[in-house]
Amino acid sequence: MQTYKKFQEHLANELASIRSAGLYKAEKIIASPQSVTITLQSGQQALNFCANNYLGLSDNKELIAAACKAMESRGYGMSSVRFICGSQDLHKELEAAIAQFFGTEDTILYAACFDANGGVFEPLLDENDAIISDALNHASIIDGVRLCKAVRYRYANADMQDLEAQLQAAQAQRFRLIVTDGVFSMDGNVAPLDKIHALAEKYNAMVMVDESHSAGVVGKTGRGATEEFNLRGKVEILTGTLGKAFGGAIGGFTTGKKEIIDMLRQRSRPYLFSNSLPPAVVGAGIYTFRHLESSNVLQEKLHGNTGYFIGKMQQAGFDVKPSQSAICAVMLYDAKLSQDMAGRLLEEGIYVTGFYYPVVPKGQARIRIQISAAHERAQLDKCIQAFIKVGGELGVLKK
Repeated sequence: MQTYKKFQEHLANELASIRSAGLYKAEKIIASPQSVTITLQSGQQALNFCANNYLGLSDNKELIAAACKAMESRGYGMSSVRFICGSQDLHKELEAAIAQFFGTEDTILYAACFDANGGVFEPLLDENDAIISDALNHASIIDGVRLCKAVRYRYANADMQDLEAQLQAAQAQRFRLIVTDGVFSMDGNVAPLDKIHALAEKYNAMVMVDESHSAGVVGKTGRGATEEFNLRGKVEILTGTLGKAFGGAIGGFTTGKKEIIDMLRQRSRPYLFSNSLPPAVVGAGIYTFRHLESSNVLQEKLHGNTGYFIGKMQQAGFDVKPSQSAICAVMLYDAKLSQDMAGRLLEEGIYVTGFYYPVVPKGQARIRIQISAAHERAQLDKCIQAFIKVGGELGVLKK
């Protein structure tokens, strides 16, 4: 077809441009469970330092057994959305467990946190209202805000002076909602939620926090940014995922004030028009939250691993972003350099990924290292030594 031939040429040129700029993202194929040690399709084994597997639960045997048990008792899939015939007792049990974990009133499940963020704004706010969003918020928040008619304000990342200025400007609107990531996934910094909450009270605004990279990680018992700043149960809306610390499969949620959750059940399009989460995922989620309610061992080990690793990387002379999470962003600034370094580290048996535009701003390329409770000290040391060796060869050490 002539139309597609022209479009095909256009796409081929665009892809060639992406490749020549060093921005093409190639996927490495894993032929093993997601774990600390993974096997690539080539047969090579490597230590994984770029998964969101913060608590090491992705291949946990008890979690897998819980998923199998749920599938045996409740089937493989629901073949329905929730309000037709897609709500099982397990879905309600998981929603209650999430609410208990975060100290909130009710919870609604989604296929992913991208859907939770995409479906939260439009049902709640309209052109009479305001959304004040952190400049480094996740793409799913940005896309969700675009679907809403509310007036949009943006403040510089974690800049409370700028946030206050935007809140002052937003006094013209009826309702105001401040939106922030709990942990900013590319940098690893935690939002100053205590200061955000204080400004919200001063300027009569509500607060929404995406806890995807902070839940299970931040706070003494891993309850996220609200626990870290003693605000558990005091924030109106939290969103999060089951796809990172809580087992790493799929699934998202919004948890918060009961009236907000009830309205989302009535009007949130990703919830109304997407299949229910399958029983295996829900059963595994129930197991995870029950386990985390009874033990803090994984969080304690994760916090110890993170402090050790980041301290050693800073001592080695790497340009590391300040972090209060399990994310260690090693700044390289050049896109090609980030890919070259990741490639060399894989040769040393360390699996990491270079991040560059459009995932991060142009000129801000980096390697994002993610620490897990499953990492042992010897594995952390092997990763650090590999970074020192390759970083020295490529001239990226500051000393």
